[in-house]
Amino acid sequence: QVQLIESGGGSVQPGGSLRLSCAASGRAISNEVMAWYRQTPGKERELVSSISQTGTTTYYADSVKGRFTISRDNAKNTVYLQMNDLNFEDTAAYFCKGAKSWGPGTKVTVAS
Repeated sequence: QVQLIESGGGSVQPGGSLRLSCAASGRAISNEVMAWYRQTPGKERELVSSISQTGTTTYYADSVKGRFTISRDNAKNTVYLQMNDLNFEDTAAYFCKGAKSWGPGTKVTVAS
C-alpha cells in the first residue's frame, strides 16, 4: 500500500503562488497515474489535475488551466502542483491521489 503525504499548503494573497508536494512511500508510484483534487466545505471533491505515469500526458480542470502545472519526479517518488495567480476560489483542501491511495490533504487559503 502506498502512503501519500501532501505538503506546501498555506495562506497566500490573491495573485500569489504556492507549490504543493505529494511524497509517496511504501512503494514506487512510477506505474500510477497521479492526481490532485480539492474540496471546500459542503462541496464534493473535484479533480484539479492529473498526470500520466511518465508525465507525458496531463489534464487540468478548466478553472485552473494556464495557472497550475502538475509534474512528477519518479526518482523522488513525488508529485508536484505548482499553483500561480491564485484567487479566492482556489481556497480549499488539496488532496493527492494515487491508484488506490489518498493523502490526508493540505490546506490552501487565498486571502487579502
